[in-house]
Amino acid sequence: MTKHADPQVQSMIDNMPEKTGRSLEDWYRVLKASKLDKHAELMNVLKGDHGVSHGYANMIVLLYRQSKEGAPAEADMVAAQFSGPKAGLRPIYDAVLTAVDKFGRDVEVAPKKAYVSLRRSKQFAIVQASTKTRVDLGLNLQGVEATDRLEGGVVFSGMCTHKVKLTSAAEVDKQVVGWLKQAYDQA
Repeated sequence: MTKHADPQVQSMIDNMPEKTGRSLEDWYRVLKASKLDKHAELMNVLKGDHGVSHGYANMIVLLYRQSKEGAPAEADMVAAQFSGPKAGLRPIYDAVLTAVDKFGRDVEVAPKKAYVSLRRSKQFAIVQASTKTRVDLGLNLQGVEATDRLEGGVVFSGMCTHKVKLTSAAEVDKQVVGWLKQAYDQA
């Protein structure tokens, strides 16, 4: 199998046999044999029938469905967002994901064409390379007042309640991680 551009996805694939007892290709065969198509049904097969953790099950199902549908792989979508003039922004994205990875195994990283959605039971954050020099971090924070740094209002067409503008990985500091954690806890 080819290597994925997203190092976190590749790390999970590399650790999959140890953590789940099977390789990604083995899990693809399990899912194909189930003859199911819907994301939730496939997740139930892995979690319910095979005891796979939520994080691994979600990644396996996403990659399986993408390969089956011929859709671009998640890692390819992330790589495309942080390429060309925006390539220098990738460390900011990586810093956000490193922070979120410590919150719990139930975080779902769901790349879209123009942004990456971070979910738990519902979306709690969005990471978007908005300009050549800035990543916008959208947060769903109920009951939190806006500040100079934590902008409030309609963010990302109403998908988030707040936004933080980040121009370097160092700006993913204790305060930003605190807001991320609060959004995660509320999700």
